[in-house]
Amino acid sequence: MAKFINMLRDESGASAAEYALILAIVGSAIALAAIFLGGTISSALNESSTCIRTNGSTCN
Repeated sequence: MAKFINMLRDESGASAAEYALILAIVGSAIALAAIFLGGTISSALNESSTCIRTNGSTCN
């Protein structure tokens, strides 16, 4: 019974779980930013490409 109580009191594994949770949150934020920025960057490059192909007649 004493071993079980000592195991419940042991908090050494808590820090590894906390680091894993932080890593998952940060990784998710980076992935979401890449997805949303990817669309914006793609649109900007397509607009620039169109501007170059039409010799600037449709550029803003």
